[in-house]
Amino acid sequence: MKKFELKQDYIQLNNLLKIMDFVGSGGEAKLLISDGAVCVNNEVEMQIRKKLRKGDVIEFDEHKIEII
Repeated sequence: MKKFELKQDYIQLNNLLKIMDFVGSGGEAKLLISDGAVCVNNEVEMQIRKKLRKGDVIEFDEHKIEII
């Protein structure tokens, strides 16, 4: 599991996927999320700009990220 250290109150889901280099563009992030391929805290997440906070766990494909 990869860890992402949050330096502000939250980060948007689409931005996290880009920052972690799991997608090449914002459009690719949007497509993954809208296709239901991304889970936040074990639930499919459809909100592209979902606000993620410390303690959230994001999963898609073989990737897993914990917000710390």
